[in-house]
Amino acid sequence: MNDTIIIGIDHGYAAMKTAHFSFPTGLVEYEHEPYTRKDVLELDGRFYVVGTGRQPLQKDKTQTEDYYLLTLAAIAKELEHRQAGPAATVHLAAGLPLTSFGRDKKKFKEYLLRDGQPVTFRYEWATYTITIGRVSLFPQGYAAVLTQSTLLDEPSVIVADIGGWTVDLMRLDGRIPNAATCRSLELGMIRCLDEISEHVRRTLGLSLTAAQIESVLCGEPSSVDNNAKTIIHREAGAYTRRLLSAITESGLDVRAMPTIFLGGGAALMKRHVTAADGLCRPLILDDVCLNAKGYERLAEQLLAQQNDE
Repeated sequence: MNDTIIIGIDHGYAAMKTAHFSFPTGLVEYEHEPYTRKDVLELDGRFYVVGTGRQPLQKDKTQTEDYYLLTLAAIAKELEHRQAGPAATVHLAAGLPLTSFGRDKKKFKEYLLRDGQPVTFRYEWATYTITIGRVSLFPQGYAAVLTQSTLLDEPSVIVADIGGWTVDLMRLDGRIPNAATCRSLELGMIRCLDEISEHVRRTLGLSLTAAQIESVLCGEPSSVDNNAKTIIHREAGAYTRRLLSAITESGLDVRAMPTIFLGGGAALMKRHVTAADGLCRPLILDDVCLNAKGYERLAEQLLAQQNDE
């Protein structure tokens, strides 16, 4: 068995992120071997195609086995990328919103740890035996910002982590989260995409997929109707203004201090937010893997501190 490997995973509502990968949370189960070998997870005689679409919203991610199965797939991807071999002991570094951190920490940790017992599964027809020997949980958003130390020189900054379903807010004072300012708004990218899709359907009678809308928002080449593109960008702008208003209503003054946008929706903010919108200083971190990278960094620091004691 190899030495313990730290793997950070961001368990999003819309996507799973590791330090090197991001894939949708979709999970389709098959009783028999499916049509493809790509992204296929096999566990206990059951087959799952990972990363197709997105699954229904689960506010409690421990209610089903879905996020555990997605975790195994994420670990397999990272082990293959790092050429670490198919047998490993993993120190899993993950996160929770600060608003629910204390409430959900114990349950989510137990859900991922599974008593530290080894599990054997196949992913893309390679056999893995992994033991999750330890789980460390950290506040999401805050972990990502810690990877950008130069952004924290200000005495106070707002952090807005725009995820699939929620936008998690906090204010950092002297690099420390102010717990009284933490909010979780149900204004994530899923809401944005669904509202854009509905406007296009009502106006043009077209049923666009989320992938089509996202490609237009990212400025990628697309054969989407030009009238639909106009609606997409217009409604994305309206969503952005609504989000900025909601942040202000939460008691965080975006005009008074720098605001750091990160998460899956940060790329949208990059195209639709400027200092001219009344923000003191918008800072866009559009690397969707930043939370996972931050979890790994914090886990490494935690181990180093313990080894020094």
